[in-house]
Amino acid sequence: MFFFGGVKAKIMGKNNLFLTQLRSACSICKKDILIYYLKSPVLIFSFVSPFFLLLAFIFGRNLSFDFLLPVVLGLSIFFTSSSVGPIIIPWETRMRTLEKLVSCPISLEFILLGDILAGFLYGVGVTLVILMVFMGFSILVIDNLFFLILAIILSNLCFSCLGILISIPPTDNPSNIMMLSNLVKFPLVFISGVFMPVNQLPFLIRILAKFSPLTYTVDLLRCSLGKEHIYSGFFSLLVIIVFIIIFFCLAIFFHKKNLSKRF
Repeated sequence: MFFFGGVKAKIMGKNNLFLTQLRSACSICKKDILIYYLKSPVLIFSFVSPFFLLLAFIFGRNLSFDFLLPVVLGLSIFFTSSSVGPIIIPWETRMRTLEKLVSCPISLEFILLGDILAGFLYGVGVTLVILMVFMGFSILVIDNLFFLILAIILSNLCFSCLGILISIPPTDNPSNIMMLSNLVKFPLVFISGVFMPVNQLPFLIRILAKFSPLTYTVDLLRCSLGKEHIYSGFFSLLVIIVFIIIFFCLAIFFHKKNLSKRF
């Protein structure tokens, strides 16, 4: 009897600890959104940059709107959810707030989870605004709502994890991380079949495209909107989930490894 009572107490203690850390992660998420994301430069970048990238590429090319609509959504998800995540930890290292967070009763995993949730929620919010604009002009026809919802949720979570992974170098200079972020993100845009279907890319680029999460995001969006796509919707969902797990685990591993170098 005492044995089962002790086991129950341990389980309840672990549950309480988990809930406490989860609440702390939510508080970090709220802090990140208020301090970093809800700023006019970030908002302008999130809404404007995908359209300018798109305009820069489509001039002089006869591309249909059916092809461009998933591209705009995919670029919006990609750039918004990973826009600020890379600079949060370097900035907080410089301001000594990361040191305070680490000294609090919250694990590094939940600190990173809070940062990831902030990018995820911000990305979902911006994507929904763009979707409502398209629907308001009656230019959006949804063929598979299930795939569209999962594409928005999982892709924003994936690229938010990628943003936190990019911030692993132990520096307190956000500009260094932004250079690395651009070095990673912009090549992904051009190898992922965003502006040109994957099956029309050169052979080497097609191989590289298979290792880009953006490839499966755009293809899944095309599938959900009833456009021509390469992979099945469930396969793209599975690959995006695998990328989420890989990015999150790598972020935890390298941030733990580099944590002592930040102080």
